[in-house]
Amino acid sequence: MCSGSPKVFIAGHCGLVGSALVRFCRRERPNYQLLLRSHFDLDLLDQARVFVFFQEEKPDFVILAAAKVGGIDANSVYPADFLYENLQIQNNVLHSALKTGVKKLLFLGSACIYPRLASPPIQEESLLSGPLEPTNQWYAIAKIAGIKLCQAVRRQHGGNFISAMPTNLYGPNDNYNLKTSHVLPALLRKFLEAKEEGADSVTCWGTGTPKREFLHADDLASACLFLLENYEEESVINVGSGQEIAIRELAELVQKITEFEGAIQWDNSKPDGVARRLLDSSRIRAMGWRPKMDLEEGVRRTYEQYKERFFRP
Repeated sequence: MCSGSPKVFIAGHCGLVGSALVRFCRRERPNYQLLLRSHFDLDLLDQARVFVFFQEEKPDFVILAAAKVGGIDANSVYPADFLYENLQIQNNVLHSALKTGVKKLLFLGSACIYPRLASPPIQEESLLSGPLEPTNQWYAIAKIAGIKLCQAVRRQHGGNFISAMPTNLYGPNDNYNLKTSHVLPALLRKFLEAKEEGADSVTCWGTGTPKREFLHADDLASACLFLLENYEEESVINVGSGQEIAIRELAELVQKITEFEGAIQWDNSKPDGVARRLLDSSRIRAMGWRPKMDLEEGVRRTYEQYKERFFRP
């Protein structure tokens, strides 16, 4: 489908997923002409500028990896920002792609689109079958709207817009701000700082009992290109590792990798979020895609990259 030298716009190429997509394309798809714009070059919240960009550059394919993201704390403090900014980014990119004749668009959602009580492993058909998890509902609602807009464009205009739902992600270029980060980068930062400061303990949120599935961003990048080249259906499709781990065990893994010798304490006054979130990724696996990165190896690589690029004692 992507023969020749297609122009591919990776929206959000500086972030966790976008940077992984750039690395993968440059290594595995050198024929792709990558269109890359930072936030300073192209503010995706600016409808007029986004449309002008699409008119001038005329991308053949688009991967929408740009979003305002964050963990439980950020979603609680900035609910309006999460809802408004994600809706605006999605609407601007999808509408401009439609109006300028983009051949195919891949929209990236999130596992949090599924109901709080959906039974794991969560199948794609669970979407909109029950209430959302309150701690991240604002982000989830925006992503659900993006999925439905992709489906509406297909039905009304015949646009080849598809949607993939990745599980919890980690890897190079993650967000390590403790106010807005997700659980794994937050743990890496907390344990490394505690080690450097000679602290006796690290305090983690919640009880440590919830279970989560994690996928390295490089594996998601390979899945995105696989879907862009092979998937044509309206339904969302899950992308996960197929393995889950308790947050308590994850903290112990990070403790081991960072070589922190103190204790782990749990702040039960903080929310846990949903008890389990494991996706059923059997559809993409049946098509021939498989993740490659082992969790411990992936966390080790991420830790080394964080120390080299971001950490300041």
